[in-house]
Parts: sequence; C-alpha cells; structure tokens
Amino acid sequence: MATTEQPIRLQDTPPFAGHSPAQERPLGGYFALVGTFTGLAAGFALWMHRSGRELPDRVAAADLALITVATQTTARILAKSRAMAAVRAPFTRFQDDEGPGEVAEAARGHGLRRAVGELLVCPHCLGMWIAAAFTAGLLVAPRPTRWTATVLVALFGSEVLQIAYKKACDRL
Repeated sequence: MATTEQPIRLQDTPPFAGHSPAQERPLGGYFALVGTFTGLAAGFALWMHRSGRELPDRVAAADLALITVATQTTARILAKSRAMAAVRAPFTRFQDDEGPGEVAEAARGHGLRRAVGELLVCPHCLGMWIAAAFTAGLLVAPRPTRWTATVLVALFGSEVLQIAYKKACDRL
C-alpha cells in the first residue's frame, strides 16, 4: 500500500516554523520587542506632534557626539556590568567573569523571556533603545539629558584612561 505525501503548503505552516531548526530563536519574542519599540517611538512622535513641539532641522554635532558616547557607555553598563546583573538575572544565566567589572551572561528561558535576555546581554542591541531615549531626551528635556550624558561620557573617558594606565604599567 503506497502512500502519497502531499507537499506542505506555505500557508499551512506556522509563521516561524523552520526558520532556525538548529537553535532556538524566539522570533515571537523578537516581534514583541520590535513592536514595543515601534509603539513607543510612534507614541512619542504622536505626543510631540500633539504638544506642538517642533523637531529641530538638525542635531548639533556636539550633541550627537555626546549622546553617541553616552549611548555606548550606558549600553555597556546595562549589558555587562556586575552591578546590573541583578536587573538581568531573571532573563540571563551567568557564564564567566569578563573585563574589569564585567560579566558574560547568556539569555535563558523561552519566548519573550529569552528575547529580553538576548536584548539585555547585547550592548549593540540595547544601543538602539538607549540612543532613542537620549534623542527623545534632547528634544524634551535637553539640560538634564546633556547633564546625564556628560556624566556617562566622563565615565567613558575614565575607563579609557584606566585601560591606558594598566597597559602602561604592564609594559614597565
């Protein structure tokens, strides 16, 4: 008795089926995070429009440099610092100690929990969220945003100097 298999039709498969069979990719969780980011950005844009505030024609080079370095520093603190491990812990698993004051962690769980964990351990991934927050802060509250960013830029400079100092000491 021979059976004939019907070909699987695309419309009959779940939307994320077969995307990454070799490793777990929480595509539904990613979709929720992208939707959250998009919703927050759209909500902010709508609020800006309704408040009568105007977007500037351009961002000053000094402000762009300030929020760029502050974004990198904030992302690194959130994703890697030992002190922030308590925030990441519900979504991550400790792997090992990494650079000065830093740890390596991996996302844990499934679905949205895993997607949030992957976001929280990735400075690159967090950068978009942080850059958007700093940019929004410059539009709504420029003075406190610049003050906060300045603190983070000073921290970045301090870290660079610490690394340079250690390298110099190691050479002596």
